[in-house]
Amino acid sequence: MGLLHALILGVVQAITEFLPVSSTAHLLVVGELLGQSLADPHFRAFVTIIQTGTTLAVLVYFRSDLWRIGAAWARGLATGKPLGSEDARLGWYIALGTVPAAVVGKLLERRIEALGNGVIAFSLIVWGIVLLVAERFARHRRGIAEVGAGDALAIGVGQAMALVPGTSRSGATITVGMLLGFTREAAARFSFLLSVPIILGAGIYKLWKSLPALQGAPSWRTATAVGTLVAALLGYAVIGWLLHWLRTRTTYVFVAWRLLMGVAVALLLWKGVLPADDEDPRAPAAAEVR
Repeated sequence: MGLLHALILGVVQAITEFLPVSSTAHLLVVGELLGQSLADPHFRAFVTIIQTGTTLAVLVYFRSDLWRIGAAWARGLATGKPLGSEDARLGWYIALGTVPAAVVGKLLERRIEALGNGVIAFSLIVWGIVLLVAERFARHRRGIAEVGAGDALAIGVGQAMALVPGTSRSGATITVGMLLGFTREAAARFSFLLSVPIILGAGIYKLWKSLPALQGAPSWRTATAVGTLVAALLGYAVIGWLLHWLRTRTTYVFVAWRLLMGVAVALLLWKGVLPADDEDPRAPAAAEVR
């Protein structure tokens, strides 16, 4: 892989990881158009590792929130009042919301990995329609301070469903949050905070599994470093942009984006440009964190 292609794919990863449009679908399509295939172990490792760049972007962007929540959670345990403050409760709700994806990822990892690329087009379109329904009929009134245990669990189920390629982790969790009556920004903010445990755990695990594939391939190591750096720097900016967008605008543009992308993937599959089946052991937890 050349450095220009690495840069392009790093940009794609940074943008689509956080927008509710599915990074898996975009990396697959753009990678194929650039002559790369997930059947190549080097490209699989590249895709997995550059996702650690966007993971780092989340950790840095929300560092103050994470530190405050973590400190409140620890104080709650130390004082015997684990739910004594809003931040302490939020820490427990993030942990609760992480459970569904962790359980589903562990139990169904192989079955999810075996899904063909055709499911990506299906997921893009179906979740685009669900996002449209949420945007049109949700109340958009609740703030993040109103998150409860039931809300966290429901949004966590959405995160678990995003293990299916093409769903989009941010897309599913933001959609469920809006259906529960949260404002667009509150749904997105909780979505990002909820993503930290699962993407951090999955990212470290997949990083450990993927690094050996780049041994003896210096050009791939360089390309991966470039893609990861671009994903981290641009990803930080994308988070701030998305939160600002959702404070003042609707998600209809993302609905249209998903529907158009779903149709495009279906056409590329039909034309044989994209393979119908993907033989790579795709890591669902890392790939759709997202």
